[in-house]
Amino acid sequence: MKKLLTILIAALMSVCALFSFTACGNQKDPDKLYVGMECGYAPFNYTQTTDENGALKISNAPGYANGYDVLIAKKIAESLGKELVIVKYEWDALIPAVQSGALDFIIAGMSRTDERKESIDFSEPYYTSQLVIVVRKAEEGGKFANAKTLADFNGAKIVAQNGTFHDKALNAQGPAFGITRATPMESFPLMINALKTKAVDGYVAEDPGAQADCAANSEFTYIPLVNNDTGFTTTPGDVEISVGLKKGSEYLTAINDALAKISKEERSSLLETAIRNSFGNSVA
Repeated sequence: MKKLLTILIAALMSVCALFSFTACGNQKDPDKLYVGMECGYAPFNYTQTTDENGALKISNAPGYANGYDVLIAKKIAESLGKELVIVKYEWDALIPAVQSGALDFIIAGMSRTDERKESIDFSEPYYTSQLVIVVRKAEEGGKFANAKTLADFNGAKIVAQNGTFHDKALNAQGPAFGITRATPMESFPLMINALKTKAVDGYVAEDPGAQADCAANSEFTYIPLVNNDTGFTTTPGDVEISVGLKKGSEYLTAINDALAKISKEERSSLLETAIRNSFGNSVA
């Protein structure tokens, strides 16, 4: 029943967002690309108050969007010869929105898991993630600041974002290491607050996100786990971050072509820029 309610709410949010584009005769402009993201997951996508460092105005919420996902979206829009429009969505509403046509595609740090591929199509990956755990520093009362492997988190209460493979990995693998899985939360800002208030001992993140969060919160540090070694067991589909599109979308080939033009070195440079620019900015 709870799962059904979540799906219905996500679908309703998708419809509402679509209405915002079509109300009062304001149809989607075919010369624009409508790209969805949370705008709350630094350094991939986050909200700031100005257009500093090339941030783009969020079309349906206050503030400006910036981050690695925005930089990748800009590259794709430029390659396609279209104007980029950033649309803010809650995580669970992103896939219903692209399915309904409210969005042209999703660029939101989303991995192309087998489960998601049943609902939407994905591009080739533009980033491969590494799962880590953010904790409080020892001098801030953190009990797990010196951990090296998942086994060192025995007795810890760890949280992950709802609806992500982070949470699935934590749920499936955590108990074997004596880890208590906290009730998953809807966003990273909520998890950051939970760690600040000591409601949890840590949260699962990706390496760049952990770097940004620790830079913004001096009481935090993170444990640099290695997938399939000292950390979580993952599959390529779990960790390959890709662009999400409606099944059969005409954009898929063009997006893959655009991504192919971005070299490994340029992607690394864009990510470093996103991490640096996110320091001191809001992730809410």
